[in-house]
Amino acid sequence: MAPEADDTCELLCLDLPNAERIRASLPPVVESELAADTARALGDPTRLRLAVALSAGDELCVCDLAWVVRASQGLVSHHLRQLRTAGVVVSRKDGRMVMYRLGDRGRAVLTAVLGVDPGVDPGVAAAAGAGAKGASRG
Repeated sequence: MAPEADDTCELLCLDLPNAERIRASLPPVVESELAADTARALGDPTRLRLAVALSAGDELCVCDLAWVVRASQGLVSHHLRQLRTAGVVVSRKDGRMVMYRLGDRGRAVLTAVLGVDPGVDPGVAAAAGAGAKGASRG
C-alpha cells in the first residue's frame, strides 16, 4: 500500500533562512534526551498520580503515598525509584523512612502535562485520583 500523499511534500521547497533559524533555536540533543526521559517518566498513570500527590502533599513517605494512590508499597517504591532516576522527584533518608518530594524539574513537567500547576489548584489532585480509581495497579 502506498503512503498517503497528504503527509509529504511533492517537491523540495526549503525556506533556508527560516529553517536555519529554527534549527539554531533547538535545544542540544543531550538536553532533549533528558527532557524526553523526564516526560516519559510521567507517562505511566501510577507515576503521574504519585507526582500529583507529591505536588499536593509536599513531602511524603512511601507508606503515605501507597495509601494515597491505593497501591502496594512495593509498587509505589518501584515507581518512585523510576521517578527519582528521571529527575522528577527527590528523596532523603529520615531514620528508617525515605521521604520523597517533587523536584523543580518534576513540577515543571507536571505543570506542562496537566496544563495547570497542581500545587496551586487542589482540584487537580482530586481529578487525577478520580480518573484512576478503576485502573489496574500493575
